[in-house]
Amino acid sequence: MTKDHLTPKHPADSATETVHVVLPNDANPLGFILGGTVMHLIDIAGAIASHRHTHSRVATVAVDSLEFLNPVKVGDQIILRARITCAFRTSLEVAVEAWCEETATGERHLTSRAFLTFVALDQDGRPTDVPSLILDNDEDRRRAEAAQGRRTERLKKRGNLASESFSF
Repeated sequence: MTKDHLTPKHPADSATETVHVVLPNDANPLGFILGGTVMHLIDIAGAIASHRHTHSRVATVAVDSLEFLNPVKVGDQIILRARITCAFRTSLEVAVEAWCEETATGERHLTSRAFLTFVALDQDGRPTDVPSLILDNDEDRRRAEAAQGRRTERLKKRGNLASESFSF
């Protein structure tokens, strides 16, 4: 990989949108998409945005927040939008929103949102540097600052969890 892969990028350069129809095999007995399926789709959308930013393989290392706000029915579409919020040295945070588009009306509403952290990996599977993120406006700077706060809390928790063990 050349040093060109470290050229700073704008959040829009890696923004991703995917659309899926919710099928019966994606649903619970109530006819709504399974939470695990939504989590899977969120992870994939986040990985695609991360890959576009880093031009390397990436692995999910954390999910700082995942909210299920509204259900999505079988037959409706689920639209996932992902964008990079902050780039660190070898990792980056991605915000992902899931929207439902009702087939009968075309109406859209926010169903889920999450913040995920991915680490960029070289050909040998070791962490590698990522391009910095160009923050052109106040909204992008606000998102990056909030991501820094989530990262600080995540690393603090990780330190606390290292000394804990679970017994079942």
